[in-house]
Amino acid sequence: MEQEHRRRVRYQGTHPRSFREKYKELDPEKYRADVKKVLQSGKTPAGMHVPIMVEEILDFLDIRPGQTGLDATLGYGGHTRKMLEKLHGQGHLYATDVDPIESEKTRARLEAADYGPDILTIRRMNFAQLDQVAPGVFFDFVLADLGVSSMQIDDPARGFTFKYDGPLDLRLDPTSGVTAAERLRELDEEELSAMLAENSDEPYADRIARAIWEVLRQGGTVDTTKQLAGIIEGTLSFLPAGERKETVKKSCQRTFQALRIDVNSEFESLYSFLEKLPGVLKPGGRAAVLTFHSGEDRLVKKAFRQHLREGIYSAVAEEVTRPSAEECFRNPRARSTKLRWAIRA
Repeated sequence: MEQEHRRRVRYQGTHPRSFREKYKELDPEKYRADVKKVLQSGKTPAGMHVPIMVEEILDFLDIRPGQTGLDATLGYGGHTRKMLEKLHGQGHLYATDVDPIESEKTRARLEAADYGPDILTIRRMNFAQLDQVAPGVFFDFVLADLGVSSMQIDDPARGFTFKYDGPLDLRLDPTSGVTAAERLRELDEEELSAMLAENSDEPYADRIARAIWEVLRQGGTVDTTKQLAGIIEGTLSFLPAGERKETVKKSCQRTFQALRIDVNSEFESLYSFLEKLPGVLKPGGRAAVLTFHSGEDRLVKKAFRQHLREGIYSAVAEEVTRPSAEECFRNPRARSTKLRWAIRA
């Protein structure tokens, strides 16, 4: 049996604090015992993503050996692996992801687990292009998990978190498009306020937009995550001390969410995905979608119900399915999740 690597990364204190110092969590296959302790504490290990509502998804999709499916949002590959297990080596699973960094890591992990090209095809593309994943192929099941993966959120270099300082990027594909910092410079105050309200229902959208715009108008910069978080904190300094900290945190979360949605054209991509989805499903094919905020859920609900009225779907979820209290305790990042499903006529 291979001896675990014991060499410690240099860091101050007794426990690693920065993302890069958490070498055990960042190599979960080698340091499984350490990662297990982190998971048991109700936290998500750095550089990992814990798949949400796995049992509920598998129960609905009813995957059988020999079927063909699509994981439209590969991410860390947690859902992908569970779906592959259900195929028992028979059939094929396609998967898509726009992130060139994480998708290659996931491909390597799955290949090491004997899920190679014979049963798994991974394409680096936006899930809005699902009709181009395998032209002429129709799917028995499709899954789309619309959440940002934890390994993207945890890495300060990606700009998704305001807990640590990093470039204000927020692109799911860091090789194309404009960064969030560049996008802020393109918007005027009114446009920015509308974006915050529409993409994340931010109650202080006008105030935050005005503050950001004033900084930029006066020649300042909003190029890092901490700069943006600092502006939000300063903007909400009028709030009573007792409620300020939690309100600032939630407004930071909503502002970063709104920017991420805008930078990655997430609503446009989701709309395209939902319109094309029935066209790639076999008769009786099943689709499940995990959403994480009200804007996404409204789009999914509207599309599913419209296609049901048109006779394209034979059945859709009347109500959302939520993760269990036990799962939310084990994985706090699951709390806002909603599952909706549809069955092709």
